[in-house]
Amino acid sequence: MNKAEELKKIVRDKYSEIALQSKEQNEASCCGATGCGTVDYAIFADNYTELEGYNPDADLGLGCGVPTEFAQIKKSDTVVDLGSGAGNDCFVARALVGENGKVIGVDMTEAMIAKARENADKLGFNNVEFRQGEIEALPIAANRADVVISNCVLNLVPDKRQAFAETFRVLKPGGHFSISDVVLVGDLPEGIVQASEMYAGCVSGAIQKDEYLQIIREVGFENITVQKEKVIQVPDEILQDYLDAEGIKAFRESNTGIYSITVYGSKPIENLACAPGSGCC
Repeated sequence: MNKAEELKKIVRDKYSEIALQSKEQNEASCCGATGCGTVDYAIFADNYTELEGYNPDADLGLGCGVPTEFAQIKKSDTVVDLGSGAGNDCFVARALVGENGKVIGVDMTEAMIAKARENADKLGFNNVEFRQGEIEALPIAANRADVVISNCVLNLVPDKRQAFAETFRVLKPGGHFSISDVVLVGDLPEGIVQASEMYAGCVSGAIQKDEYLQIIREVGFENITVQKEKVIQVPDEILQDYLDAEGIKAFRESNTGIYSITVYGSKPIENLACAPGSGCC
């Protein structure tokens, strides 16, 4: 098994476990899975409870932003959610697109897809669909989506360039994305980088903010804007599982920043905007 497949298995196993728990259980344990040992997702998550379309059964507390807040979703749009989990952002997006719109959630974890479909069935929605698949090879035709959203997921994808190339491919010319994710400024200690729990916990899989934005530019997006940014503080009680006291002190003094950002980018209209390497040519 290569490194990318190992990382995907770590994420798939962890999120399969999370899918079987409630939001309260996820927030009470260190990572959202029993047996404590990774980042408490409540550190990242924003409050959704006042948003139209919010469904508590779909909210596992796994996000690091509210991508729909800045997504400029309109009535009758087709929206694709990358790493849709139990459907939280999909149901919020569905309230924005209305009865004549379409929302497609994609997740690689079978247990999450099952939970999301169960939630959609209970709500009686016939214009919200969940497909199992990987973000690096989306099970969606080219030029299909008006808007792509994602919430704290692309940091978990080993090949982020391919993930953004696929995002570019499925967007219609003139379409755009609004993605919340975790990025870094500075280097993480090796003890965190090598911890599988911190990868599944949306920390050690994050890349440098400048590199993240550069990848977006290189696959062909334009009008790239950081819509929101906030500092993520990982408590010492979590860090101490991976660093000794001296290591924690050095990390605090290093000025390394862990950030949640929400980013916007649009696909150009001209010539169907097919960028080299995007997979749409």
